[in-house]
Amino acid sequence: MKYSGWPEPGELVVGRIDEIEDFGVFVDLDEYEDKRGLCHISEVASGWIKNVRDHVSEGQTVVAKVLEVDEDAQQIDLSIKDVNNHQRKDKIQEWKNEQKADNWMAVAFGEDMDDEQYGAIANEFLAAFGSMYDGFEQAAIHGHEALEETDLSEEEIDAIVETARENVSVPYVNVTGYVDLQCPGSQGVEVIQDALQAAEGNGEIPDEVELEVTYVGAPEYRIKVKAPDYKTAESHLEESADRASAVVAEHGGSGEYHRERNTDEE
Repeated sequence: MKYSGWPEPGELVVGRIDEIEDFGVFVDLDEYEDKRGLCHISEVASGWIKNVRDHVSEGQTVVAKVLEVDEDAQQIDLSIKDVNNHQRKDKIQEWKNEQKADNWMAVAFGEDMDDEQYGAIANEFLAAFGSMYDGFEQAAIHGHEALEETDLSEEEIDAIVETARENVSVPYVNVTGYVDLQCPGSQGVEVIQDALQAAEGNGEIPDEVELEVTYVGAPEYRIKVKAPDYKTAESHLEESADRASAVVAEHGGSGEYHRERNTDEE
């Protein structure tokens, strides 16, 4: 996606060096339509510079900081030296992610989608998630629910969710906890079985979460959760243990949740 407006002072931009002069370099901004910036020789690198070409080359992709924007003069002043390695790495990754999202838009709506529809959908993503990539990622994780608060049509949401779930690699985390379940009496075994079924969610676990309960050794059971983030994973882990404990408590038993095993695993 290319923005039609102007970058803001202080913003980091990605560009390609297309012309080198003794006084500095001209940079075509990849994220903005028909926008070009100038990085003065004093802003190319720290220290005294004898030859600009010792530091940059034509065709090189760079990350620069916007120093000043003069729309009347059609001028954008840039600094390459003011961007540290961490900022450069993060900005390049963000830029690559947006390129991926741009390709996903073409997959979802066709190569010939008009600019008006593209801009409307992109603006919804930017307003709700901060970027198109994050919008697709949330659609992959949470499906239609992620886009409910947007003004996108049902057909657009369907296309986005389908494309996201086929193309977006969602980061996942794994957490493990344990629950000790005990229930005295002749019905104890059946109660424990019901408790384990409750721990597994009775088929009501969200699609983006995987939850597995396995036997360790009486009275201990292991709960494994795979989810998009630690907050979600930890929440489902504790809720799973709580559901199991509630079932055995109803029949005079007890349940205790803990994060570490009581004994060394085989």
